[in-house]
Amino acid sequence: MKKVYRFFAIAVSVIFPCMGMLLPGRMKSFVAYLVAGGLFLLINIVPRPDAKNLRTGKLKQCLKGAELLRFYLVASIINFVIWIAYLIVHIPGITLRFWGPWLLSALIIILSMSVLYFNGVIRLIINSTQVGIVNKAVTYFLAWFLPCILFIVPRMIKTAEKEAYFENYRMGLNEQRHSAQICKTKYPLLMVHGVFFRDFKPAFLNYWGRITDELRQNGSTVYFGNQQSAASVERCGAELAERIKQIVAETGCQKVNIIAHSKGGLDSRAAIARYGVEDMVASLTTVNTPHRGCEFADYLLGKIGQGIKDRVAATYNAALSKLGDPSPDFIEAVTDLTHEACEKFNSITPDSDKVFYQSIGSYMRTATNGRFPLNFSYHLVKYFDGRNDGLVGEKSFQWGPNYTFLEPMGKRGISHADMIDLNRENFDGFDVREFYVQLVSSLKQKGY
Repeated sequence: MKKVYRFFAIAVSVIFPCMGMLLPGRMKSFVAYLVAGGLFLLINIVPRPDAKNLRTGKLKQCLKGAELLRFYLVASIINFVIWIAYLIVHIPGITLRFWGPWLLSALIIILSMSVLYFNGVIRLIINSTQVGIVNKAVTYFLAWFLPCILFIVPRMIKTAEKEAYFENYRMGLNEQRHSAQICKTKYPLLMVHGVFFRDFKPAFLNYWGRITDELRQNGSTVYFGNQQSAASVERCGAELAERIKQIVAETGCQKVNIIAHSKGGLDSRAAIARYGVEDMVASLTTVNTPHRGCEFADYLLGKIGQGIKDRVAATYNAALSKLGDPSPDFIEAVTDLTHEACEKFNSITPDSDKVFYQSIGSYMRTATNGRFPLNFSYHLVKYFDGRNDGLVGEKSFQWGPNYTFLEPMGKRGISHADMIDLNRENFDGFDVREFYVQLVSSLKQKGY
């Protein structure tokens, strides 16, 4: 049915604008134009009848937008070929009467294809998240630019269709297992952010992307660390300990399960070891945490002049103060991520036998797997730390015997930002939301 309707829609998108050339006779053409015009309007309103099977209006429009762009691409090529062929065939006998229908057909082709194009593009701009802001802007403002049409639009079609079906699948999956509440752990989750980000206002900038909503749909109770974004491990650890005490006191939950990303893993270890909350923590899961530091950070801090460091620090500290940090210290935070600082930290920060520890790591296959600035830092980190996620080397991830190193399928790797769904990006080989659902489900199965 889908293929039949697609063939019908493309045929209408070709016949309607070319009728001025193909059907002589005013009355005949006028009646035919009314019929063809009505059918053309129909396919613009209902480009995919099967879209009704999707669960939300947003996903339906996403799929319809992709289909309209497919009609546009195929019909535009066929219309152009017919238009030129008609001219070539009639060259020997061209008269003044020829140019009217031919030029009118050119105008109708341009207008009708523009309707298909912008109808599809606008639907994707409004409803698709995976297509991306750059692609949306390029296709909207550079519609006349042929390379844009030939290279970007096909990719947009593929991305939007995959998004519609995948998100619909995820919704269906969560509906099926809703009653099981597979992420309803004994103790609530405390999600702890990394350096230079805040999570105290998740509605404004959710550090964990779509992950926390997915966990809640499957039964989790989620809290955030709320520690400063740029401060020493010890200061952040003390703040996390106070946050844990607050959650336990207000909810009576007794303990929390910590899931900490990047520097947040070090902050959490400090809180457990030195600030009186080891009895309030059931488990600690560190995600892409530099437990042994980053050697490239040692190099940069040693090579960059003090004046440059001071200016960079002042800029970051001013920005972070506006975001809510009471006393940010860029240099303090970065210094605690060096290999030398982490060696010292590890020597004075023992694990608690009252807490279940596990660690997770991932890597990028190439620099192009990450977005800025990870695609820029990847080579520098690789030089000093080997295989890495764009910021942290593989040898730094593991802490304790319960370690998972993610080997991505296909050519793409999993970056430092991918592990927290920072870019809200779906890609083949790794479903970050399902990864966390299964991670928390395993904590539930262990009794935490």
